[in-house]
Amino acid sequence: MRRTNLLTALVVAALIVGALIGHAFLWDANATPEAQEQAVAGWREAGNLLFIRPLMLIVIPLIFTSVLTGIVSIGDPKRLGVVGGATLVFYVLTMVLAVAVGITLAATFEPGAGVSPDLVAQAAGGAAPVAPAAGETGLGAAWLAIARQLIPDNFLRAAVERQALSVISATILLGVGLIAIGERARPFTAAVEALHEALMRLVLWIIWLMPLGVLLLVAWGVGRFGLATLASSLGKFVLIVVIGLAIHMFITLPVVLRVFGGARPFRYMWGMRPALLMAFGTASSMATLPVTIEAAQEAGASKRAAGLVLPLGATVNMDGTALYQGIAVVFMFQAFGYDLTFAQYLVIVLTATLSAIGAAGVPGGSLATIIIIVTAVNTTLRGAGVDPLPLSAIGLILAVDRVLDMCRTTVNVWGDSVGARIMTRLAPDLEEERERAFA
Repeated sequence: MRRTNLLTALVVAALIVGALIGHAFLWDANATPEAQEQAVAGWREAGNLLFIRPLMLIVIPLIFTSVLTGIVSIGDPKRLGVVGGATLVFYVLTMVLAVAVGITLAATFEPGAGVSPDLVAQAAGGAAPVAPAAGETGLGAAWLAIARQLIPDNFLRAAVERQALSVISATILLGVGLIAIGERARPFTAAVEALHEALMRLVLWIIWLMPLGVLLLVAWGVGRFGLATLASSLGKFVLIVVIGLAIHMFITLPVVLRVFGGARPFRYMWGMRPALLMAFGTASSMATLPVTIEAAQEAGASKRAAGLVLPLGATVNMDGTALYQGIAVVFMFQAFGYDLTFAQYLVIVLTATLSAIGAAGVPGGSLATIIIIVTAVNTTLRGAGVDPLPLSAIGLILAVDRVLDMCRTTVNVWGDSVGARIMTRLAPDLEEERERAFA
């Protein structure tokens, strides 16, 4: 058995065993949420210590080395502009498509109409999340958050705080500067390339911890929230989200890859299975990034495209998150009896796309950005003289958020991988192919 196939089999087995352990031995339907969290916290901590933390340790250095080597290898800043611009356009358009699919499903099947009145009343009377300060809500907040990340004032602080988009933008500027000084930059770029190879070797070692990490984290997730939650009054919401994610993952993105990338989508998806399984197990696109880069290169993406496109995608391309946020917001408004207009649906599409760009690539990173989307819609409601949706309504989705986080993170990573494979046409590894691409 090939090592990749063996790893895949071990991860799948870990997912199943972890779910069984969590359901049979850790989940207690009679325990309070606080007591249940305390009872299973050790499993999460073990998974973090043995698997997530070692990966997160090398994420920022790997982003720096992969982006820098990718930029320097492209060479001409004009070509870099073409590749970077095409990548951003691709990411934004696929996120818009994802949100449109999600909102269409939510508006058509109305998952919020079947929510238990007791659950709605509980959310309405619950403690509201901390609301953003004045000037930090709505579309303006989404644009401002992105702008601040694109123009950092301190590279080291951005690295320490894991502000990946800031690290990427600063590294791009450094790469352009290195290209400008020519041969004098060669000693430094050679050292960065060596560091990159060393980091990728560490990835190959850490990746064999994946089955154990996935088992521990899945056992914690199932033990914390319980499989029965999926069959409760939130079942329709979960089903709509899963259907939307499946449409985007197995129909929309494969069609885009086939048309613009000229690749066989499902063969490429099979090659990306280590990254996709890890994304599902960890619910973190940033933690999955090292494995995504390795798997994409083995599956057919060029080293140049993988090094530049995938770190950017792990930061700004959140197809699954955008789709989930759109459905979640519509679901909450439906549950509270609101009848949204077409203009308000457009506000959700735009805000969900922008806020997904700024969403953290860590478990639960989209919950904070959902507040921004709700606030943007509430602004239109106030303008029409309608009482706004209470921010505590986000409590409706907390019970199933972790499970759906695993699903949407898988779609996020697949969207990044599709982008890298498509951009391989503009940034191939062979010089003659690169010349033909820009001819």
